This record gives sequence, structure tokens and C-alpha cells, in this order.
Amino acid sequence: MNKRFVFRNMTKSDVMEEYANEQLKKIEDFLKDEPTPVTIDLFLEPSKVHEHHRVELCVKTPNYNKSIDYEYEGEGFYDVLDRVIDTMYKELHEEKRKNHDKLKTTGRHEEFKKQR
Repeated sequence: MNKRFVFRNMTKSDVMEEYANEQLKKIEDFLKDEPTPVTIDLFLEPSKVHEHHRVELCVKTPNYNKSIDYEYEGEGFYDVLDRVIDTMYKELHEEKRKNHDKLKTTGRHEEFKKQR
């Protein structure tokens, strides 16, 4: 699993990276059985003047290609990061459920028809 943190308009923060790693564990656990390559990119861009932070999370696997970004005025940087990671986690679960339901509806009978 490839993980990359990009700090825009700020110096690299070990504390922020450690916090992000802790929060990303649930997404990593969800993706542990995915075929490789699995790439997680996290872009962190705090605002220095106002509380107007921006966080973007991209997850790329052979089965998923999701990107979520969130920019909101008035929330703390850690709150924005939590919101992006939680939203990605929910969307990955929803996508997995949809794919699983799609497989159920086709069934094996349709596969045998295609082989004939």
C-alpha cells in the first residue's frame, strides 16, 4: 500500500502526519484485501489567515478510484481532516455494497448463457 502526504503552503508536520495515519487506519483496514496497487494520497492545505482549510483524499485501487475534497470556513483543521476521511470511508462502503448487489442480480446463470 502506497501512502503519500502532501503539505501545501506549510512545512511538514510530524504531529499532523501521525494524526492522519491514525485516522487512515480504518480505510487501510477496509482496503487490506484489495488487489494491488493501492494508493492513498492525502493533500493538506491549511489557511494561515482565516479558518478556511482544505483537505483532499484520493484512493486508487483496481476496484476503486475515489477522490474527496473538503474546504470549509470556520472549522478547525483536524475537524476538516476527520470529515474527509469519514466521508471517504462511507463512500467506499457504499461502492462495495453496490458492486456486491450488482453481482447478486446477474447470478451464475447469466455467466453460463454467455459461454454458450
